Amino acid sequence: MQSPSTQPQKLTRLIVALGVGQIIAWASSYYLLAVLAHPMSKSTGWSLGLLVGGLSAGLVTAGLLAPLAGRAIDRRGGRTVLAVSSVVFAMGLAMLATSHSPAAYYLGWVVLGVAMSAGLYDAAFSTLGQLLGSNAKRSIAGLTLVAGFASTLGWPALTYLDETVGWRGALWVAAALNLLVALPIHLLAIAKHRPRTGVSSHPSAAAAASTRSAATVLAAVPPAHWLVLIGLLLTCQAAIMATLSVHLIALLGAIGLAPSVALLAGMVIGPAQVIARLLEMYFGQGVHPTWSARIGIAATLAALLLLLIGDPWVAIIAFVIYGAGNGILTVARGTLPLALIGSADYGRTMGQLARPMLLAQAAAPPLAAIALDRTGPVWLICLLALLATVSLAGSCWLPAKMRGMIGAAQAGLAPASTAARTSNDKRQPD
Repeated sequence: MQSPSTQPQKLTRLIVALGVGQIIAWASSYYLLAVLAHPMSKSTGWSLGLLVGGLSAGLVTAGLLAPLAGRAIDRRGGRTVLAVSSVVFAMGLAMLATSHSPAAYYLGWVVLGVAMSAGLYDAAFSTLGQLLGSNAKRSIAGLTLVAGFASTLGWPALTYLDETVGWRGALWVAAALNLLVALPIHLLAIAKHRPRTGVSSHPSAAAAASTRSAATVLAAVPPAHWLVLIGLLLTCQAAIMATLSVHLIALLGAIGLAPSVALLAGMVIGPAQVIARLLEMYFGQGVHPTWSARIGIAATLAALLLLLIGDPWVAIIAFVIYGAGNGILTVARGTLPLALIGSADYGRTMGQLARPMLLAQAAAPPLAAIALDRTGPVWLICLLALLATVSLAGSCWLPAKMRGMIGAAQAGLAPASTAARTSNDKRQPD
């Protein structure tokens, strides 16, 4: 069987298919309340705080279940897990559409949280890592490029649906899209899982020797050490991203900037992310993910420090820088564990990393709201800058040498061996 490098059209179809599935999943969950919270509040009489709390409940649920979803991908493959997530997304959306009490509403979000644990970026990254192994970097960048249009397409689509069929109708349409579009895409576009065969559980002598000669220091450090450091820096960044996503307008208003400036600052984030991901996809192949992560984190820190100046144009430039950094970090979120820890049990690794990130995304906005109210915008920006500094410091401890030989040795694969090539070919998409 040909490798993905000789099947560019097939690989492109896989990336586009996964990207479309991600657009539907993100628009059906994380971005849902950005459009529908106010109409839901007006219709039900429930407070915005109560409604937004549903998303927090979903994120907490997703964080708790993410490691289980990752292990399920390792055992059963991304095809099965992503397909099941589409069905569960539809169930959760149907429950929200029919909810007439806060208890029913929160139960719907818990079900959506189950779907989010198995259907967002971490699951899609794990699927690509399982199919492509260490060759997944460019594909992950391509996936984030396509899926980056989730808010661009999802927000206006949800707005139109709310205006035409109401918020309950919009939720029913989103449920139908998960069943009629995302589910078939996952079943048809993703190859069936094929367990690795003919692979020893221990490194061969040749592989071990090659590994020692390639990167002795890196091999000597347990993968769990890198997992903790990667988790630290990604969790700090997740808290920053969630805070700015929710409080951007309020934060910029509190430092004296006009609402129009805040709106423009929010609008430039998306294009900056897309441009950064394009550059990463086409020119970042030779750049180790550790350096990509450092650049992305440094961009976030620089953007936060620029905000302290309080000038409108500087603030807009700051969010261009922030958007570019966030775009690079989204790619590094998938490629950094692959490079430093390896492709063996990649789903479990991504699930372990997703748990603290999702919990941070659930906790950061309400905690930031308290900080903004009690200490003011400058202290909140400084607190976010401190998180970025901790994240950057953590990234400086990460190595920037490729772990391809090490990952192969840990999985018992000799990269130059015929058995390894055969095993790798069996894991390619068909």
